[in-house]
Amino acid sequence: MNLNKNLERILIVDFGSQYTQLIARRVREIGVFSEIVNHNNLYKYLKIHNVKGIILSGGPLNVNNKLIKINKNLFKFNIPILGICFGHQIISKLLGGKVKESKFREFGNAFINKKNKSILTQGFFDNKNKNSVWMSHADIVHKLPKNFKIIASSKNSKYAAIENRKKKIYGVQFHPEVSHTDKGINLIKNFVFLICKIKKNWSVKNQKKKLINEIKLEVGNQKVICALSGGVDSSVVAKLIHKAINKNLVCIFVNTGLLRKNEEKEVIKTFRKKFKINLIYINAKKLFLKKLKNVADPEKKRKIIGNLFIKIFEKKSKQLKNIKYLAQGTLYPDLIESKSATGSPTSKIKSHHNVGGLPRKMKLKLIEPLKYLFKDEVRRLGLELSLSEALIYRHPFPGPGLAIRIPGNITEEKVKILKEADCLFINHLKLNNLYDKIWQAYAALLPVKTVGVMGDNRTYEYICLLRAITSEDGMTADFFNFDKKFLQTISNKIINNVKGINRVVVDVTSKPPSTIELE
Repeated sequence: MNLNKNLERILIVDFGSQYTQLIARRVREIGVFSEIVNHNNLYKYLKIHNVKGIILSGGPLNVNNKLIKINKNLFKFNIPILGICFGHQIISKLLGGKVKESKFREFGNAFINKKNKSILTQGFFDNKNKNSVWMSHADIVHKLPKNFKIIASSKNSKYAAIENRKKKIYGVQFHPEVSHTDKGINLIKNFVFLICKIKKNWSVKNQKKKLINEIKLEVGNQKVICALSGGVDSSVVAKLIHKAINKNLVCIFVNTGLLRKNEEKEVIKTFRKKFKINLIYINAKKLFLKKLKNVADPEKKRKIIGNLFIKIFEKKSKQLKNIKYLAQGTLYPDLIESKSATGSPTSKIKSHHNVGGLPRKMKLKLIEPLKYLFKDEVRRLGLELSLSEALIYRHPFPGPGLAIRIPGNITEEKVKILKEADCLFINHLKLNNLYDKIWQAYAALLPVKTVGVMGDNRTYEYICLLRAITSEDGMTADFFNFDKKFLQTISNKIINNVKGINRVVVDVTSKPPSTIELE
């Protein structure tokens, strides 16, 4: 961290929110360096870092929970503070206000009304002094601390936004960091630039330099194996590490049999021929399908896949000799859905094969340069590393591959059916100029069969589910609204061309409450 030692920064205090890293990302987006710390380590950072502002995150716990220990001396550092959701409630409690369980919980969009003028909300409200925001809370502030005033209220939250302007302490019950809050970025800009008075100091070039330097410091002259899938994340990792250690990088591409149609051919062509990177291809289709036979539980699937990957890499590292490090393209959403990145009490959503699915004991030491970045940050970094736009803007593809798009038992037959259906769907999106308008799209094969009729004959075949979402970062998402003609056409294409499917359905749920992938 020597590169950033003297950088002015905004400190994000993590209380276990699913959106903590999103807050940090929003601050970086506007050109200011931000850093996430566990609430237990806050005072250490305040003493040694050049902190110009503090943002207290949301979290899953009640403010009266004994796991949360925050000393109110925090407010004596004379550093501007913004509390979001749980952070807002913590401020009120510590400074003499009261927090209680609300009679009416607020989850999703809500409208707030401006009550008083504030530097925090300049350019935030519309001409009717209203705004649509994203709420996610069961508790509310029901008594203000001394010397605080209301900025805004909602139907169920009288104190939806508050301030002590003299002390530069602010609290909002809603989440300005999520895209569902209109003009939320304006509120963050106001806090960072107008209240904290910090200047822009961060860019993707800074990020690239920092990561390359950290890899050099960590690895030195040692060799590194990079788990390459051909997707955006692993490709950016490979290019980063190649920049740092050049010939000491060995990429390994494992064909699990669960890839998209012709995926292996494209990866080999791109990295061997175009990028001139040392690439080892391992065909492990039979092994993965054998180990996944009769395994229906998604958590078990992920752990089996994660363990197999590691065993393959460790075996290959012995053959190559003197290799201590394994690099992989873990992103922050993987961490926060699997476990907390800082040790805060984040709720586990699912284990990712490259996080919670990894074995407890590993012979290789992990390098994960992207683990605190979101997908859009990784894409910008990839462009800075001169990777092609075609590669950078590919839709995300999960490490476990089609295994988590086939709920229930996995068979070779199901994989074959799904590859064909998914290929037709993606190609049809591209043909209709929709691919680049969608953040992620895929076909899945549901574990149920239904009756159909083809050529006057009865069929009893699988249901194909189509999912397409729009998103900025994968943390929240809305379904893409296809027109009827498109859906009719692709449904007919799949049913007429893929033997084993006689029904097509479309997933129209958002995240939350659903996740993007089925498992």
